[in-house]
Amino acid sequence: MQQRIDVTKVSPAAYKAVAALQAYVDQSSIEAKLRALIKVRASQINGCAYCIAMHTRDARKLGESDERMHLLNAWREAPIYTLREQAALAWTEAVTLVADGQVPDKVYEFVREQFTEPEIVDLTATVVAINAWNRIAIAFRTPPQVSSQKIAA
Repeated sequence: MQQRIDVTKVSPAAYKAVAALQAYVDQSSIEAKLRALIKVRASQINGCAYCIAMHTRDARKLGESDERMHLLNAWREAPIYTLREQAALAWTEAVTLVADGQVPDKVYEFVREQFTEPEIVDLTATVVAINAWNRIAIAFRTPPQVSSQKIAA
C-alpha cells in the first residue's frame, strides 16, 4: 500500500488540531487500558490497519492480554469484560456507527449505569478522537507499522 499524503508534513495544523483532542483524551477520566480497548475496537470497525497495529501494541504495554484483544470483535459473547468495559464497547460501537442510526437509548442507559456524566463526555471524546485518526489513516492510506515477518505462501 502506497501512502497518499503525509498529513504531518502537508498540513501540520490539521494534525495538531486532532492531536489536541487526543491530548485531552489522554488526560481524561477514562483509564488508559480502557482507552486502549476503545481504540482497538473502533479501529476494527473502521478497518484501520495502521491504528489496529499501533493500539494493540500500546494495549500490550499497558498489560492487556492478546486473548482479550482477539475477542473484541465478539465482546458480547466473551465473559471476560467487566460491565464498565462492556458499556464502553457498546458506546464505542454506537458512536462509531452513528451513520447507521442514532445512538440507541438502551446503549445510553447502559453507559449511564457504569459512567458519570463527565466520564461519558470523556468516553465520547475518546471515541471521537480514534475515529478521527482512523479516517485520516484510511483516507491517506497510512501503512501499518508491522514486523518484517512474511507469511509463507
